[in-house]
Amino acid sequence: MKKVLFSAVALIAFGFVNAQEKSNGGFSKGDVFASGAVGFGSSKTGDAKSSSFTFAPAVGYFVTENIAAGARLGFGSASEDDGTGEDKMSSFGLEAFARYYYTPASQFSVFGELAIGMGSEKMEPAGGGEMKSKTFGVNAGVGVSYFLNSNFAIEAGWAGLGYNSNDNGGNGADKTSDFGLNVDLSSVNFGLVYKF
Repeated sequence: MKKVLFSAVALIAFGFVNAQEKSNGGFSKGDVFASGAVGFGSSKTGDAKSSSFTFAPAVGYFVTENIAAGARLGFGSASEDDGTGEDKMSSFGLEAFARYYYTPASQFSVFGELAIGMGSEKMEPAGGGEMKSKTFGVNAGVGVSYFLNSNFAIEAGWAGLGYNSNDNGGNGADKTSDFGLNVDLSSVNFGLVYKF
Protein backbone atom coordinates (compact mmCIF):
# COMPACT_ATOMS: atom_id res chain seq x y z
CA MET A 1 0.00 0.00 0.00
CA LYS A 2 2.87 2.36 0.83
CA LYS A 3 4.49 1.68 -2.56
CA VAL A 4 1.25 2.44 -4.41
CA LEU A 5 0.72 5.67 -2.44
CA PHE A 6 4.34 6.72 -2.97
CA SER A 7 4.10 5.96 -6.72
CA ALA A 8 0.86 7.99 -7.03
CA VAL A 9 2.40 10.99 -5.22
CA ALA A 10 5.55 10.77 -7.39
CA LEU A 11 3.45 10.59 -10.57
CA ILE A 12 1.38 13.64 -9.55
CA ALA A 13 4.53 15.58 -8.59
CA PHE A 14 6.21 14.70 -11.90
CA GLY A 15 3.12 15.79 -13.84
CA PHE A 16 2.96 19.08 -11.92
CA VAL A 17 6.64 19.83 -12.56
CA ASN A 18 6.31 18.89 -16.23
CA ALA A 19 3.24 21.14 -16.60
CA GLN A 20 5.11 24.01 -14.98
CA GLU A 21 8.01 23.61 -17.41
CA LYS A 22 5.67 23.71 -20.43
CA SER A 23 3.77 26.78 -19.22
CA ASN A 24 6.61 29.03 -18.08
CA GLY A 25 5.20 31.96 -19.99
CA GLY A 26 7.04 34.49 -22.07
CA PHE A 27 5.95 36.97 -24.75
CA SER A 28 5.77 36.71 -28.53
CA LYS A 29 4.70 38.95 -31.43
CA GLY A 30 0.98 39.80 -31.26
CA ASP A 31 0.63 39.26 -27.49
CA VAL A 32 -1.45 41.76 -25.51
CA PHE A 33 -0.81 42.35 -21.83
CA ALA A 34 -2.37 44.36 -19.03
CA SER A 35 -0.48 45.41 -15.96
CA GLY A 36 -0.93 47.61 -12.97
CA ALA A 37 0.81 48.94 -9.93
CA VAL A 38 -0.75 50.10 -6.68
CA GLY A 39 0.91 52.04 -3.90
CA PHE A 40 -0.31 53.40 -0.61
CA GLY A 41 1.13 54.65 2.64
CA SER A 42 0.37 56.56 5.79
CA SER A 43 2.28 58.00 8.69
CA LYS A 44 1.48 59.73 11.96
CA THR A 45 3.68 61.78 14.29
CA GLY A 46 1.84 63.35 17.22
CA ASP A 47 -1.10 65.27 15.74
CA ALA A 48 0.42 65.33 12.24
CA LYS A 49 -0.62 62.63 9.79
CA SER A 50 -0.30 61.99 6.09
CA SER A 51 -1.54 59.42 3.59
CA SER A 52 -1.08 58.68 -0.10
CA PHE A 53 -2.50 56.35 -2.74
CA THR A 54 -1.43 55.68 -6.35
CA PHE A 55 -2.85 53.43 -9.05
CA ALA A 56 -1.31 52.96 -12.51
CA PRO A 57 -3.02 50.52 -14.93
CA ALA A 58 -1.36 49.89 -18.31
CA VAL A 59 -1.94 47.93 -21.51
CA GLY A 60 0.63 46.91 -24.11
CA TYR A 61 0.94 45.10 -27.44
CA PHE A 62 3.96 43.29 -28.91
CA VAL A 63 4.43 44.81 -32.36
CA THR A 64 7.52 42.64 -32.99
CA GLU A 65 9.17 39.74 -31.15
CA ASN A 66 11.10 42.16 -28.91
CA ILE A 67 9.25 45.49 -28.99
CA ALA A 68 6.06 46.31 -27.10
CA ALA A 69 4.14 49.60 -27.24
CA GLY A 70 1.40 50.71 -24.90
CA ALA A 71 -0.31 53.29 -22.72
CA ARG A 72 -0.45 53.84 -18.98
CA LEU A 73 -2.87 55.88 -16.83
CA GLY A 74 -1.84 57.24 -13.46
CA PHE A 75 -4.06 58.29 -10.58
CA GLY A 76 -2.81 59.60 -7.26
CA SER A 77 -4.05 61.29 -4.13
CA ALA A 78 -2.39 62.45 -0.94
CA SER A 79 -3.30 64.36 2.17
CA GLU A 80 -1.35 66.01 4.98
CA ASP A 81 -2.80 67.24 8.24
CA ASP A 82 -0.55 69.00 10.76
CA GLY A 83 -3.34 69.33 13.32
CA THR A 84 -4.51 72.75 12.09
CA GLY A 85 -6.06 71.65 8.79
CA GLU A 86 -5.78 69.19 5.95
CA ASP A 87 -3.96 69.86 2.66
CA LYS A 88 -5.16 67.64 -0.22
CA MET A 89 -3.41 66.79 -3.48
CA SER A 90 -4.58 64.77 -6.47
CA SER A 91 -3.01 63.89 -9.81
CA PHE A 92 -3.89 62.31 -13.12
CA GLY A 93 -1.54 61.36 -15.94
CA LEU A 94 -1.40 59.57 -19.29
CA GLU A 95 1.79 58.04 -20.74
CA ALA A 96 2.71 56.32 -23.97
CA PHE A 97 5.56 53.85 -23.66
CA ALA A 98 7.76 51.59 -25.76
CA ARG A 99 9.74 48.66 -24.38
CA TYR A 100 12.53 46.53 -25.76
CA TYR A 101 12.61 43.02 -24.20
CA TYR A 102 15.97 41.25 -24.46
CA THR A 103 14.60 37.69 -24.05
CA PRO A 104 10.82 38.05 -24.43
CA ALA A 105 10.07 34.35 -24.95
CA SER A 106 11.80 33.37 -21.69
CA GLN A 107 10.27 33.03 -18.26
CA PHE A 108 12.62 35.80 -17.04
CA SER A 109 13.33 38.86 -19.19
CA VAL A 110 15.01 42.25 -18.80
CA PHE A 111 13.57 45.24 -20.67
CA GLY A 112 14.35 48.89 -21.34
CA GLU A 113 11.51 51.42 -21.44
CA LEU A 114 11.02 54.92 -22.82
CA ALA A 115 7.86 56.77 -21.74
CA ILE A 116 6.42 60.18 -22.67
CA GLY A 117 3.55 61.55 -20.65
CA MET A 118 1.47 64.51 -19.57
CA GLY A 119 -0.86 65.10 -16.70
CA SER A 120 -2.41 67.46 -14.20
CA GLU A 121 -2.13 68.07 -10.48
CA LYS A 122 -4.49 69.81 -8.09
CA MET A 123 -3.66 71.13 -4.62
CA GLU A 124 -6.30 72.19 -2.10
CA PRO A 125 -4.71 73.89 0.92
CA ALA A 126 -6.43 73.73 4.30
CA GLY A 127 -7.04 77.49 4.19
CA GLY A 128 -9.21 77.21 1.06
CA GLY A 129 -8.76 77.76 -2.65
CA GLU A 130 -7.03 75.46 -5.08
CA MET A 131 -4.09 75.42 -7.46
CA LYS A 132 -4.04 73.41 -10.68
CA SER A 133 -0.92 72.68 -12.70
CA LYS A 134 0.07 70.77 -15.83
CA THR A 135 2.95 68.31 -16.02
CA PHE A 136 5.05 66.81 -18.81
CA GLY A 137 7.75 64.17 -18.68
CA VAL A 138 10.10 62.00 -20.73
CA ASN A 139 11.62 59.13 -18.76
CA ALA A 140 13.78 56.12 -19.54
CA GLY A 141 14.28 53.14 -17.29
CA VAL A 142 14.84 49.43 -16.98
CA GLY A 143 12.78 46.57 -15.65
CA VAL A 144 12.44 42.83 -15.28
CA SER A 145 9.50 40.49 -15.73
CA TYR A 146 9.19 36.98 -14.35
CA PHE A 147 6.38 34.65 -15.43
CA LEU A 148 4.74 32.66 -12.64
CA ASN A 149 2.77 30.61 -15.21
CA SER A 150 1.74 31.01 -18.85
CA ASN A 151 -0.44 34.10 -18.18
CA PHE A 152 0.72 35.85 -15.01
CA ALA A 153 4.03 37.60 -14.43
CA ILE A 154 5.43 39.89 -11.77
CA GLU A 155 7.30 42.96 -12.89
CA ALA A 156 9.69 45.47 -11.34
CA GLY A 157 10.61 48.75 -13.01
CA TRP A 158 12.93 51.64 -12.30
CA ALA A 159 12.89 54.97 -14.16
CA GLY A 160 16.49 56.14 -13.93
CA LEU A 161 16.91 58.98 -16.45
CA GLY A 162 14.32 61.64 -17.08
CA TYR A 163 13.14 65.15 -17.79
CA ASN A 164 10.02 66.41 -16.01
CA SER A 165 8.32 69.81 -15.88
CA ASN A 166 5.45 71.43 -13.98
CA ASP A 167 3.93 74.79 -14.97
CA ASN A 168 2.97 75.46 -11.29
CA GLY A 169 -0.46 76.75 -12.27
CA GLY A 170 0.62 79.01 -15.12
CA ASN A 171 -0.55 82.65 -14.92
CA GLY A 172 3.00 83.98 -14.74
CA ALA A 173 4.22 81.41 -12.19
CA ASP A 174 7.75 80.13 -12.64
CA LYS A 175 7.88 76.74 -14.32
CA THR A 176 9.75 73.94 -12.55
CA SER A 177 11.92 71.69 -14.73
CA ASP A 178 14.28 68.95 -13.71
CA PHE A 179 16.56 66.61 -15.58
CA GLY A 180 18.63 63.92 -13.98
CA LEU A 181 19.79 60.43 -13.40
CA ASN A 182 18.16 58.82 -10.39
CA VAL A 183 20.39 56.15 -8.86
CA ASP A 184 18.21 55.81 -5.76
CA LEU A 185 16.72 52.31 -5.82
CA SER A 186 13.93 53.34 -3.44
CA SER A 187 11.97 54.39 -6.55
CA VAL A 188 11.61 50.81 -7.83
CA ASN A 189 7.95 49.94 -8.45
CA PHE A 190 6.37 46.51 -8.59
CA GLY A 191 3.36 45.31 -10.54
CA LEU A 192 1.42 42.32 -11.80
CA VAL A 193 1.11 41.50 -15.53
CA TYR A 194 -1.60 39.44 -17.23
CA LYS A 195 -0.93 38.18 -20.78
CA PHE A 196 -4.04 37.53 -22.91
